[in-house]
Amino acid sequence: MSLSSSSRLAREGRCAMRGSCGKRSIISPVELPCPYDGPASEDDLDRDLLVSVCGAEYAEGPTCCASSQIENLRDNIKRAEGIISACPACRNNFRDFWCTFTCSPNQATFLNVTSTQKTMTGDTAVKSVDFYVSRQFGEGFYDSCKAVQMGAANTYAMTLIGGGAKNYSAFLEYMGTENDMRSPFQIDFPQSPPPDMSLLLKSTRNCYDDDLGSRCTCIDCPSICPTLPPISAPGTERTCHVGLLSCLSFVLVLAYSLGLASFLAGYLTQLTLRKRRERSYERVALSADGASESYASPRIHTRGLVGASSLAHHLDGEDSTGGHSESRNLGRGVSLLDPLDTVQPRQYRLNTALRRVFYRLGLVCATYPWLTLASMFTVVGLLNLGWKWFAVETEPVRLWVSPDSESKLQKDYFDEHFGPFYRPEQIFVTSLSQSESLQGTVAEKLPVLTWEHLEYWMGVEADIRALESSPHGYTLDDVCFKPAGPDGACVMQSIGAWFEYDSTRYNSNTWSSRLLHCADSPVDCLPDFQQPLGPEFILGGIPKADDGTNRVLESRALVTNIIVSNSLDKEVEAKAMEWETALKEYLLRLSDRIGPEAGLEIAWSTGVSLEEEINKSTNMDIKIVILSYVAMFFYVALTLGSGSSVGRDEEGITVSLSRWARNFPRLFKSGGLLSSSLSTDSRNSPTFFPRLPRKLFVGSKFSLGLFGIALVILSVSSAVGLFSLMGVKVTLIIAEVIPFLVLAVGVDNVFILVHELDRQNLLHGPNASVTANYGFTTPMSPTRSRSQFDPSQSNEESVDAASMPLFLSAEERVARTLAKMGPSILLSTLTETVAFALGALVPMPAVRNFALYAAGSVLLNAILQVTVLVSALLLDLRRIEASRVDCFPCIRLPSRIALLDPPPPGSGLGTVAKFIRRHYAPFLLRPQVKVGVLFFFTGLLTASVISIQRIQLGLDQRLALPSESYLIPYFDGLDQYLEIGPPVYFVTRDVKVTERAAQQALCGRFTTCQDLSLTNYLEVERNRSDSSFISQPTASWIDDFLKWLDPEQSKCCRVRRRDPSVFCGSRESPRLCRPCLEGHDPPYNITMDGLPQGEEFMIYLQKWLKYPTDEKCPSGGMAYNSALSLTSEGDSVVASHFRTSHTPLKSQADFINSFHAAHRIADEISKQTGTNVFPYSLHYVFFDQYAHIVAITQQILGLGLAAVLVVTALLLGSWRTGTIVTFAVAMTVVTVMGVMGIWGISLNAISLVNLVISLGIAVEFCAHVARAFMGAGSGLPNDHPAGQKERDERMWTALVDVGPSVLSGITFTKLIGMCVLALTRSKILEVYYFRMWFTLIISGALHGLVLLPVVLSFAGGPGFSLQEADEEWMSHAMRTDYEYTPFLADDDSGVSD
Repeated sequence: MSLSSSSRLAREGRCAMRGSCGKRSIISPVELPCPYDGPASEDDLDRDLLVSVCGAEYAEGPTCCASSQIENLRDNIKRAEGIISACPACRNNFRDFWCTFTCSPNQATFLNVTSTQKTMTGDTAVKSVDFYVSRQFGEGFYDSCKAVQMGAANTYAMTLIGGGAKNYSAFLEYMGTENDMRSPFQIDFPQSPPPDMSLLLKSTRNCYDDDLGSRCTCIDCPSICPTLPPISAPGTERTCHVGLLSCLSFVLVLAYSLGLASFLAGYLTQLTLRKRRERSYERVALSADGASESYASPRIHTRGLVGASSLAHHLDGEDSTGGHSESRNLGRGVSLLDPLDTVQPRQYRLNTALRRVFYRLGLVCATYPWLTLASMFTVVGLLNLGWKWFAVETEPVRLWVSPDSESKLQKDYFDEHFGPFYRPEQIFVTSLSQSESLQGTVAEKLPVLTWEHLEYWMGVEADIRALESSPHGYTLDDVCFKPAGPDGACVMQSIGAWFEYDSTRYNSNTWSSRLLHCADSPVDCLPDFQQPLGPEFILGGIPKADDGTNRVLESRALVTNIIVSNSLDKEVEAKAMEWETALKEYLLRLSDRIGPEAGLEIAWSTGVSLEEEINKSTNMDIKIVILSYVAMFFYVALTLGSGSSVGRDEEGITVSLSRWARNFPRLFKSGGLLSSSLSTDSRNSPTFFPRLPRKLFVGSKFSLGLFGIALVILSVSSAVGLFSLMGVKVTLIIAEVIPFLVLAVGVDNVFILVHELDRQNLLHGPNASVTANYGFTTPMSPTRSRSQFDPSQSNEESVDAASMPLFLSAEERVARTLAKMGPSILLSTLTETVAFALGALVPMPAVRNFALYAAGSVLLNAILQVTVLVSALLLDLRRIEASRVDCFPCIRLPSRIALLDPPPPGSGLGTVAKFIRRHYAPFLLRPQVKVGVLFFFTGLLTASVISIQRIQLGLDQRLALPSESYLIPYFDGLDQYLEIGPPVYFVTRDVKVTERAAQQALCGRFTTCQDLSLTNYLEVERNRSDSSFISQPTASWIDDFLKWLDPEQSKCCRVRRRDPSVFCGSRESPRLCRPCLEGHDPPYNITMDGLPQGEEFMIYLQKWLKYPTDEKCPSGGMAYNSALSLTSEGDSVVASHFRTSHTPLKSQADFINSFHAAHRIADEISKQTGTNVFPYSLHYVFFDQYAHIVAITQQILGLGLAAVLVVTALLLGSWRTGTIVTFAVAMTVVTVMGVMGIWGISLNAISLVNLVISLGIAVEFCAHVARAFMGAGSGLPNDHPAGQKERDERMWTALVDVGPSVLSGITFTKLIGMCVLALTRSKILEVYYFRMWFTLIISGALHGLVLLPVVLSFAGGPGFSLQEADEEWMSHAMRTDYEYTPFLADDDSGVSD
């Protein structure tokens, strides 16, 4: 036997310390043991007490502890068991560890006293010892306790008994550190014992062992938790990819590439074959004799024949491009099909009926303009009376959440039964940035923790506690949340809590050690509200060391949370808001001075901040919005008169000023006036003032443009009045967007009506050209026609008709204008109104209200335009023909007499129309260009669909704020510094918790609880936080309540010994009281057999809810006071919640995914347990929309497109054309969505509103062009050999007819408005309005004026005539011939531009 072995044997049966030698000081809670180097003994031993504390192992034999030590040991173990008793393995290992340390008869083999000290009585007592514990025993002890939870505090027992230790050595070190609340002397744990000693080698219990003394539940022992089917974390789901592309993107790219390659190959093959045929034909032609000239082409004898080129095209069999060069020499009008040689166009009865209705409506409004104005304005005035009930909705929940949505109903249920969620006031304190920006990243910030900073901030916290509101003088104590009741302390989570809110107790030398100690052991630094504060609650931006530990002293931010009570009582809420307003004003002042005074900066938010700042953003935006309206108004007013027939033969203002400047000096030359009087051209006569063109004064339509804008405002105002009367509240989106929308739609109609009236004036006005009609009269009206072929007329009358233009009255011209354009306006208005009205199907109030206001405003505006605006057109026309000045109609200009012959009249087209006629339309309708257009837009569609896959969901709150708002740094701080996520509650309702089965469905700490009970299921999900987004242990009220009843918890549930019906208070003497279930039959045990049910359950429960939660009884129920909702009689539980927390949520995707994860978990719990469970967190109600927004978007856009198809097909008289228009509208919306994915625009309620707008305005771009195309028909079927040529010419006519109006009315007008809107400082206006609307305008113009004409020219339906009678159609053909010189005519034609 070796010497060391013999020494160890010699130490067996001996002690290192025994007995008590007094206290170290008068404030010390326990006595210190005496050093004792002697054998174990049975002297001064309370055997029964020892066995009750340490078990049957000590039922006999000597020990190394005396009765006084056993009493201290009992008290310490009891204190710990209140925390760890739920796990038998941990509790028994803890008991065994300290019983062995204190009482083992072989104590000297593993325990060595290293130093001693004197007590108050002068005795020598132990000061420090070495406790040699084997690694196996230490790890087993730690493993059995590391997962044990303390539900009420949403934390782990290890935080309280082990200082949050991450391994066994740290656990033992914490327990051994000298502290009055843990060990009265220092206990060290060396790894290597001296030769004469040995390591403590004892077996430990495992939490997964099957015996009742070890087995723990899933909550405290993850090893025994059931396994759930795996669920991928959001963003990590397996998807189909080919390289970097998704399978859908790959298929689209492949299909497009193959299609393009096939076309190019086919085109090159066709080109090669054509060249071979041409060379073969040339060889044949060279060998032919001169007689071949007679077979050159039938076109050589057709000059002057209407439709000759088309006829020749049909005879020659050439394509439409083959005859271009030849037809250019055929003179004016030859490219039109000859109506005499083709079938007459089909009649569409609906179109005829509509033209009749609009003609009569226009004639009435033009004949009685003042009566129309008076009657319509009376109706508008009555509608505006609804403003009396005008109200603006600003409450975010009522704006973005459907009243019937699941999350809204769940929020209301939670608020009703548990009270509304607290009002958090949160402040981030950081060191002053090196740059001027407050939005530096964590890496750019210096550590904030210095003594000077802490001292200053604790002074600020003292100011906040003393802060009084105005006018009622409320303080924080009046409004804060107090978990211990009205007499308790306010919850103010801050760094000051670790320093007892008193900086005078510490200094620059001691603060850091105190802070590190509190970070390691929050239970030693309890604030006045008695809830441990881990560093994650009060510090932010904590860097990690290489070993994963927190470098607390290098934290970048202090986090202060002030919890203010919330209530459904408006008076209580008003009290809180008044104090929050005072806090906001204080923090605003502090923000200005904290930098110079302390080198700090703050980012903060109060309960009233968000709504106030959003409203402030709206008030700032209104200036930009108004400026945008003004810019669009001036453009509209100045542009409307550009096509006027007044002064068409006059010089422009620039030429007039130049001529006046040249002639002005002649006034001062000798004979200047005499010579000027002899001038044959009065324009060259010198004058004192320039001779400005009459068009500048008379032809201007500035007042008409102003009137059109006023109608837009009136329509919006009337819609507000109407819907306010119906109880539909206005939202900020409506106030900012609806005027834009109605202006975009309405101005287009104004341009179309004005331009058509200008054409009517050119044909039938006082200045109509003699050559305009080419011998054909124009019908008097769509319902009353007269032809020069009428046999009742004489030949002489026909000759006179051929030489004189047909003059029509102003009323007749206005009526004709509305007759032609009214159906087009009806088409666009009806389609837009139906599309917008479908938006009311969206359950979100903001979107639904917007859809109703948009539909109503557009419809009312269209009604005003076809009535009031028509009357205004008549009045303005009379003013022009009377030579009265625009805006000043009382001033009348005299007529001018031109001495020179005026220049030949042109076609009456404006600059844009001339460009379209001569350049754009011919270029676009070339076959090669059309094919290129189709491939370009197919590629654009492919790219858009690919980009749509990148669209994110969500709405960053920072976008809704002014750029200089103090909340923007706060939201940045949330992303950068917050180390814990928002709380989440799993609410049970209508569960009969008085019955055992229901208890087992909820609990988790008893052996008979369901394996997948609510508490167990949440624990399993917490262990996979990457997919569940749950990070904290669950606060299970039922487990803590049942644990409170445990007789072993002698400081918890107690009743009077003499009268068990009377409960004891927490401070009553143990001699008067006993545990509630002591002697209960059956006895209390972890199988739940002895636990109360029925009425007994409710009696104990009501008492538990009033019992304080403190260190004596951690399972007291006062902390759960707001977790249960009882009936008014208190005889049953209506609802209860189980609280946990999310992981830190840093992005919109995190918030959305946490919402989905919580609902998935609640649904699974309901399915497993048969109980009714739903989740609730403060942000769920706002993110509920994203659970359905994709489906809602598909639904509303799908229904909108279906409405577009039905309406356009019916009103255009062709399902083929209606389908093409719908396709163009759909592609416009898809392109806008594609740009959303590229330009960082998320899908949310606001962007959904804009997509609905896109649908409506896209119709506006397409509808007028499509109807003009259908109304230019000649009757040829699509399969006619000349059908392609006919569709090209109809498309050319349509582009020249309405293209300028579409460009001027929507594209240019809205581009001007958008350019002004780009100046806004509001990010939400920039991202969701400027970016989306700019994209919409460009996309709409491209699809409506490029793609749609091309597709219609290929596959458009057969057209119909806008006239009813054959002779009217003939006259209309000639009128079209007059107005639109064919695009194949040469520039030398007599009436060419």
